[in-house]
Amino acid sequence: MRFRTHCFAVALLCSVGCLAHAAERGAAYKWVDENGVTHYGDSVPAQYAKKETHTLNKQGMEVARTDAQKSADEQAQDAREKEAMVRQKQHDSFLLTTYTSVKDIESLRDERLEQISGQRRAAEAYIETLHGRLSTLQTRALNFKPYNDKPTSRRMPDDLAEDLMRTINEMRSQRTALAAKDAEESALRAQFQSDIDRYRELRKVPANR
Repeated sequence: MRFRTHCFAVALLCSVGCLAHAAERGAAYKWVDENGVTHYGDSVPAQYAKKETHTLNKQGMEVARTDAQKSADEQAQDAREKEAMVRQKQHDSFLLTTYTSVKDIESLRDERLEQISGQRRAAEAYIETLHGRLSTLQTRALNFKPYNDKPTSRRMPDDLAEDLMRTINEMRSQRTALAAKDAEESALRAQFQSDIDRYRELRKVPANR
């Protein structure tokens, strides 16, 4: 314990001595090495030039500070965070200037949801039509090979085979589009709820109003 105390006192005296010497020359710098030890001097060693440094006056008061140089990844992260802040401020401004109440947001939400619902109903009706068409084509196809194994059965006409494939592909496409509408509806609900929550926060409107 005494040894550690002695070492700390020596280090402190050395630091004070370096600070006093540097101050006599007009400027002093303070930096911290990789072990967390604070150093003072009239110049910063090259290996610490990219770390945070402090410039001190003759009285030992800090008059300037140089931030540590950030890595490319850190700079990119800072840029992303600044961009996100800018987007948030822009969106906040949009919310405050576009809506006068939470009901305005809810009204627009319901209107948009009804549009999607109408598109879904139209897609479902079209799929039902395609299903009926496919059933008719499949019934016709039963009269031809390979679905009819009678020796007298003929090869399926090309136009019938093409209609079958076209109808099947169109049904798949419409079902994919319908699933996309479901995802769009979920995303829309989430976005509007986020806007409502943010608007209440900005206007300080209680959630029960």
